[in-house]
Order: sequence, then C-alpha cells, then structure tokens
Amino acid sequence: MAVPKRKTSKSKRDMRRASNSKYVAVGVIKCPQCHEPKLPHRVCGSCGFYKNKEVVETK
Repeated sequence: MAVPKRKTSKSKRDMRRASNSKYVAVGVIKCPQCHEPKLPHRVCGSCGFYKNKEVVETK
C-alpha cells in the first residue's frame, strides 16, 4: 500500500481544497421586451414577461 514520504503542508492541502470552490459569475441577459437586466430562464421583474408572453401582471 502506498504511504506518503512527507507530510503535506497546510499550504498544499488548502490549495487542493480551494481549487474546487471557484465562484462563477452569474449570467445576466437583457429582457427582450423592456431591455432591463434579468436572470436567464426567469420571469422579468419589471415587465412580467417570459418567453414573449405576459406571465405576471405588473403595476
């Protein structure tokens, strides 16, 4: 069975653990109706449209 020759330093251990937890920027698109920024695959908060249909009535 394989045995490590030396102790893994805290720096190496933490770098290995940190490589899996990268932040990904949220993709923001423009609404095709009102051109306000919104998250993809969600109803627009300002006009209430989703896939060119009004889903939610707004004031």
